Amino acid sequence: MKHILFALIILFPAGRASAASRVTPILKAIDANYKLKKDVRADVTLTQQRAGQGTKIINMAYFRRDSDDAFLIVMNAPENEKGNGYLRVGDNFWMYRKNTRTFQHVNRDESIGGSDAHSDDFETRKLEELYGPVADPSGAEKFSEELLGKVAVNRFEVEARVNDVDYPRQIFWTRRDNNLLLKQESYSLSGTLMQTAYFLKFTELEGRFVPVKQLFIDEFEKGNKTIVEISSLVPGKLDDKIFTKAYLENLSK
Repeated sequence: MKHILFALIILFPAGRASAASRVTPILKAIDANYKLKKDVRADVTLTQQRAGQGTKIINMAYFRRDSDDAFLIVMNAPENEKGNGYLRVGDNFWMYRKNTRTFQHVNRDESIGGSDAHSDDFETRKLEELYGPVADPSGAEKFSEELLGKVAVNRFEVEARVNDVDYPRQIFWTRRDNNLLLKQESYSLSGTLMQTAYFLKFTELEGRFVPVKQLFIDEFEKGNKTIVEISSLVPGKLDDKIFTKAYLENLSK
């Protein structure tokens, strides 16, 4: 489960193309588009379908501050998760449990509300810093111009520059006219397709295009998929007190 308001350091390793890159400017454009000018508050709904388990709907309130990559999440549904929350400030990430009124320091890969989403899905790490273009045997970037349905897109492959990413290799399909990411395939180190993501709907916010409806298909465990919908987006300066344990605990009452 990836990409809720979010964009995903610098020399190319040996084997990558050294000529002027067509991929790198697109990664920079994606990063620039996802970097919001102001703080934002939003409602997020995850509709999660799992084979043999039916559908689970998760609702949460989300507060984000890009200046220091801080965010706060408080769960509104399902009932057994209501009041629980998550707080990220700096390098610290805490999980709050309402029934015990306790905070626990957890890792970036902690599941959010028992869903497929994790802490790092809400971070604003730059794609350009995480990934670089993949070259074919001739040294040229794996890059082509195609149609995705009726939309003219650029298709290209990237590989991780750092170790702490979920998927070391990815294929992107971006609109040729404005570089919006429309489709993404994510692969394991062995080359197994793990997830396909579709970015179905965007809204313009403060001069940026935010994906407000996304579909994530689990290609490893067939039959599992998640729809992410973002609503009630409100940009504007958020009080510093929001990104504190005290505020999360009070919000959960």
